[in-house]
Amino acid sequence: MLFDQISNDIKEAMKARDKVRLEALRNIKKVFIEAKTAPGAGDSLDDAQALKILQKLAKQGHDSADLYTSQNRSDLAEAELAQVAVIESYLPKQMTEEEIEAAVRDIIAQTGAQSMKEMGKVMGVASKQLAGKADGKKISEVVKRLLA
Repeated sequence: MLFDQISNDIKEAMKARDKVRLEALRNIKKVFIEAKTAPGAGDSLDDAQALKILQKLAKQGHDSADLYTSQNRSDLAEAELAQVAVIESYLPKQMTEEEIEAAVRDIIAQTGAQSMKEMGKVMGVASKQLAGKADGKKISEVVKRLLA
């Protein structure tokens, strides 16, 4: 399980005295524990939920880095991106634009969608099939382009 892997990797980062990795992993574990102990979670966290959390943390990190860059704080942006790199190392490899487009074309064919009115139907299927492999914003852009 991803939760256990993170815990083991924290120990490895401590032994290696890798401050950046250790800080990122501790943050991930904190968020995982919060998710496990949230009301209704049943004190469990499966890998699918863990991947969603990691994706959210990576997106937040990129957003923060962009903000720091826009405020001419490259030192903070670099630190944030170093943390994001650790988080992304646990995510599945992201699909390329071409791979997303091919997958969306298949989904459009499966659903029989022919216009922008059916974008919701296509996005529903695409979001499930491509979860964890592609950013929702990119999927949406490709769907819009292909249905237009």
